[in-house]
Amino acid sequence: MEGIVLALFICLVLALVTKYLSVPAIPFYILAGVILGKAGLGLVASDEISHFFSEMGLIFLLFFMGLGLKIDRIVANRSAVLMSGAIDLNVNMIIGFVAAYLLGFPIVEALIIAAAFYISSTAMALTSLIENRKLMMREADTIIWLMVFEDLVLIIILAILSAGDQNLVLFAAKILLVLGILYALAHYGKEFLISILDRDDELPIIFTFAAVLTTASFSMYLGVPATMMVIALGAAFATTDPDAFEQHARPFKDVFLVVFFVFFGVTIDLSGGADWGVIGIICILAIASKLISGILTGIYIHGSALSGLEIWGNTIGRGEFSIALAVLYGSPVVGMTIAAMVIVTSIVGSFMAKYSTSLRRGIVGFGRKSAPPRRIHTKH
Repeated sequence: MEGIVLALFICLVLALVTKYLSVPAIPFYILAGVILGKAGLGLVASDEISHFFSEMGLIFLLFFMGLGLKIDRIVANRSAVLMSGAIDLNVNMIIGFVAAYLLGFPIVEALIIAAAFYISSTAMALTSLIENRKLMMREADTIIWLMVFEDLVLIIILAILSAGDQNLVLFAAKILLVLGILYALAHYGKEFLISILDRDDELPIIFTFAAVLTTASFSMYLGVPATMMVIALGAAFATTDPDAFEQHARPFKDVFLVVFFVFFGVTIDLSGGADWGVIGIICILAIASKLISGILTGIYIHGSALSGLEIWGNTIGRGEFSIALAVLYGSPVVGMTIAAMVIVTSIVGSFMAKYSTSLRRGIVGFGRKSAPPRRIHTKH
C-alpha cells in the first residue's frame, strides 16, 4: 500500500510539471515506475493491490475507447475513415512487423510489436490538437478519423491475439452472444439508462463502475476476452448518453490509469536480455514510419505533402494502447521494447505536434528562397 501512495504522490508532481510544460505525462509515469521499481531504486514492488488497480486502469481505458466509437458517425464518414486508415495501417504494420522479425523477434512477438508500433496514442493526438489550438485546421478531421480507424483495428488485433488455440467457431459464438446481450440492454433499456444518468446522487457513478466490472467478470466467466467486451460495452452505451458515462467513469480511469503506467514501469527488468541497439532501431523506425504514412495520407487526402507533416507531428506518439498490448500479450523483452518506443515517440511527438506548423512555414520559406528567380520578358 505504501508503494502505491508513494507512486501516486510522485505522479501528482509529474502531472503538475508536464501540464505546465505541455508535454505528455505517460512517458514520465513509466520512467517514474522504472526508477522506483526493481530496475532502479527498488522502493516500490508490484503486489496484488497494485495489480488490481492496474487492471482497473486498463479496463476503464478500453471502456473509454468504446464510448468514442460512435458507429453512426463512422458509417457516415466511412470514405474518410477507410482511405486515411488504410494507408496508416499498411505502412506502419508492415514496417513494424518486418523490422521486428528481421531483428530477431519470433512471429507472434513481431506481430505484437507491429501492433504497438502501429497504434498511435489517441489521448496524445487529441490533446495536442486541443492544446496547440489546431482543431480548426483541415488536417484535424483526418487525424481524428485515423485514431478511430486505429481503434477499430485494435479490436480486431485483440480478438486475434485472444483467440489463441481455442475453437474459433465456439470462440466467435461466445463473443456474438455477449455482444447481442450488450446491444439488447443498451437498445431496449435506453430509457432506463438515461433515467439513471440524469440523477444527481451517487447512483450514476456506482452504476457505471458496476457495469464495467460486471461486464469484465462475465466475459472472463464465459472465456471471452474482457478487453473486447468492455470496449463493446462502451460502444453500446455510446448510443445512449456517452458524455454522461464519460463524466462518471473519468475519475476511475484517470486514477487507475496512472497506477497502470507506473507499475508497468515498476515491472520492467533492464537485465532481461533486451538489445538496446534493436530497441534504438525500433524507436527510429517508429518515428520514420509515421512520417511516411503521414506524407502519403496528406498527399492522397489533401493533395499536399506539407499536410502530411502536420498529420505526422500529431500521430508520432505511441502510448496507452501500445502499453496495453505489452501488458496483455508481451514478454519482458517485448514489454521493454514497447516501453522504450512509447517514451521516445511520445516525447518526440509532443514537440513535433507543437512546432509542426512552424516546420511547415520554414519549409515553404526555404523553398521560396531556393527557387530560381523568375525571368521577366519584355517586348523590344
